[in-house]
Amino acid sequence: MSTNPPPPPPSSLSASLSPSPSSSATASASAPDSDSRSDSDSGSGSDASASVRDAGPAAGRSGGRLRRLTRGALADLTPLREIPDYRRVWFGQSVSSVGQQMTAVAVSVQVYQLTGSSFATGLVGLFALVPLVVFGLYGGAIADTVDRRLLGLVGSGGLALVSAVLAAQAVLGSHTVAVLYAAVAVQAAFFALSSPARSSMIPRLVPSRQLPAANALNTISMNLGSTVGPMLGGVLIGAYGARAAYLVDTLAFGATLYAMWRLPAMRPGGDGERRRRASVLDGLRFLREQPNLRTSFLADLAAMIFGLPRSLFPAVAVGFYGGGPGTVGLLVAAPAVGALLGAAFSGWVGRVRRHGVAILAAVAAWGLSIAAFGLVHNLWLGLALLAAAGCADTISMIFRNTMMQVAAPDEMRGRLQGIFIVVVAGGPRLGDFESGTVASLTSPAVSVITGGLACLAAVLFLAARRPAFLRYDAHHPTP
Repeated sequence: MSTNPPPPPPSSLSASLSPSPSSSATASASAPDSDSRSDSDSGSGSDASASVRDAGPAAGRSGGRLRRLTRGALADLTPLREIPDYRRVWFGQSVSSVGQQMTAVAVSVQVYQLTGSSFATGLVGLFALVPLVVFGLYGGAIADTVDRRLLGLVGSGGLALVSAVLAAQAVLGSHTVAVLYAAVAVQAAFFALSSPARSSMIPRLVPSRQLPAANALNTISMNLGSTVGPMLGGVLIGAYGARAAYLVDTLAFGATLYAMWRLPAMRPGGDGERRRRASVLDGLRFLREQPNLRTSFLADLAAMIFGLPRSLFPAVAVGFYGGGPGTVGLLVAAPAVGALLGAAFSGWVGRVRRHGVAILAAVAAWGLSIAAFGLVHNLWLGLALLAAAGCADTISMIFRNTMMQVAAPDEMRGRLQGIFIVVVAGGPRLGDFESGTVASLTSPAVSVITGGLACLAAVLFLAARRPAFLRYDAHHPTP
């Protein structure tokens, strides 16, 4: 990775507000003339003028420092300002992410309305999981074989078509739940096929020194969809029915399709023969042989398997806080809110060189926050701890994605992104199983606390086992 750019020069506004040396010198030179007219004025007038002169520069310096601190804390918008292709892709993904989350809510509501069964509603996740795992792996191999722009167009077009089918069945008043299950499975397949291609495009659009900022902005986009999408979906479904959410989602894909259409061709790197025989096994072997990338994946798995007690939120809401479904909703939303805040105040990430240290520190912070959440029985403190965990997860994600994009060769990025999809899809399900099993053998509180501590122990083990990961330097990346 290239060195970070120098800090921006002070704005013209702050420069115009700060007194110039020449004006200060003029004021000090004129003061003795006024003092010679009256000794009585010299005691008070000179002190007052001196205090004014001293206050001006001090106020200007403090204001400049505040502006610099604010710029350094808030998310770096440089990729959005300077790279039109990235700006269009980011906007398109943000809009379509909101639409997809609206559709997810609409499908769950419609399945429950048709069946009245929570089990049938839960099957929606299963019908999405299998295509995500299978097509995620093969989608990564395809992304390392064909033009990634074309694959992104096909995937986004397919997703738009599925949303249109869902809208049509809702308008026609279909009462067949199998149609919804089939649509969800096809939707997950299109997403898994195109997602590695879209993610692999980012290092081709954005300079390496701006990748941390771009990944932070991508995280903002994702979390906006996760928070705004369900809320808008609930409002639309309540007012106009599920068909309204499906129709909005269908139209929202127009932004993504336009962004993909405007991109240049993006064929993967490497020679033609290697592209033609790109395979999933090659990607898995590459990951096994690259210790830094492998360690980043293991750290993420540790956080999701041991420190993600989302399946316990209903029991925690009742047992810890005496709440109900509303409390469960707050517990589910808190990590997303923390993740959004973490991304919004991520301006500092581009100045961090030791990405390995940052990843393990963030995962450790996640584990400690979850363990502390299991100890407290105050709702607002618990929500704050979950938000802190979500913030730590965002920081870890930014550095993990950056490491994968920079350290891996271009001809392997699609397959690594495909493996990443499998980890993200499968890890939380394993976490649900782990936390539920421990809770059934002990209690929800013990499950949450031990899960957080197990996550912390896994981080310490990885740090001891892979000291080279702690020395990973973003300026000299090695996979």
